[in-house]
This record gives sequence, structure tokens and C-alpha cells, in this order.
Amino acid sequence: MANEILYSLLKEYEQKKLKKELDLEKRKKALYKEIPRLQQIEDDLNNFAISTAKNILLHKVSSLDVLQQKIESLKYEKASILQNSMLPPNYLEPYYECCVCKDTGYILINHSKTQMCSCLKQKLLDASFHKSNIANLDKENFNTFNENLFSDEIDVAKYHFNISPKQNIKNIKKKCIDFIENFDDANVKNLLFTGNTGLRKNFYVQLYCTRAFKKR
Repeated sequence: MANEILYSLLKEYEQKKLKKELDLEKRKKALYKEIPRLQQIEDDLNNFAISTAKNILLHKVSSLDVLQQKIESLKYEKASILQNSMLPPNYLEPYYECCVCKDTGYILINHSKTQMCSCLKQKLLDASFHKSNIANLDKENFNTFNENLFSDEIDVAKYHFNISPKQNIKNIKKKCIDFIENFDDANVKNLLFTGNTGLRKNFYVQLYCTRAFKKR
């Protein structure tokens, strides 16, 4: 399930990134038509970047300073044109939803290792929470819990307990609350909800989660 969610989110990221870059191309095309000098600057910057890379490979260090000065001059001119046109400095850059990972979902660490971006981690948590059936905590919680829905009848043959279903559910509720109140105690045993379909196990988990979230 987790892999399916991640795969779906990565496809979403891929489409989102592509859309932002296509939007940029549209902005560039319109602006370059209006201000051709900006396209000339962009082309020159690309050419200088290639020249810089070649000089580094050929160890022509003496030429790097000159190239860098030209690059800085072109960048300054570009910024001035955008400012005079009442446009933001990043107008000719993609408007990514996440500027950290640039809508890829991952960031590069130490130029060699990739790490999941916090935005993707949050989306994974949100998706997992939504699929966990505990998204209705505002409706299904201890405040809406009604023990009167359970029978007072004691029938060992029917319920396999020597107490009534109502008393049993009250005991379960108390166990849940005790567990939550002592959640930080490593010596307290965990809870396990088992049983057939239709016994409202999800509801009890929601009760527990509501109380736990409020406590924290």
C-alpha cells in the first residue's frame, strides 16, 4: 500500500513539475517577443556557461575571471530589465510549488546522496492518514461514544462473556484511556484490536487517536 501511494505521488510530482516548466516556456515566449534583448541575454548566458565548462576542463584558469565578469554583467542587465518592466526577479524561472526540491520530491545531499523532501513526506503522511479511516476524528471520538447502544444483558452462551456487552465496552474504553494517559511509559503494553468485520474496530481506534492527539 505504501509503495502504491508513493508511486502515485511521484507521478503527481512529475506532472506538476512538467506543467510548471511548460508555463515558464509560455512566459518566456511572450516576454521575449516583447523584449528581444532578454532572449539575447539568455542565449549569451548559456554560451558563457558552456565556455566556462570547457575552460575548466582545459585548465584555462586565466579566462575564467573574464567569463565570470561577463556573466555577472549580463545577469545584472537581465535583473534591471525585469525590474523596469515591473516583473519579479524570478519571472524567468519555474514557479515550483516547492522551491526546495523543485517539485521532484527529493533533494540532493552533499552532491552524492538523495533524500526525500519534507513536502513529499508530508503528502505521504496525509495520504496514509486519509486511507487509514481515521479522518473523521471530529465525529467519531470519546465525546460521541454512546455506551447505551450496547446491551445490559448477560448471556455467556451468546456473548462468551460473564459480563454484559455494555460493561465489556466500558472496560475497553477504560483500557484505551489508561493506555493513552500512559502512552510515554515504555513499560506499558500496546493495544491490539482483533475481531470479525463489522465489530467497529475502526471506531475504537478513532477514539484512541482522538484522545492521543488531544493529549499531545
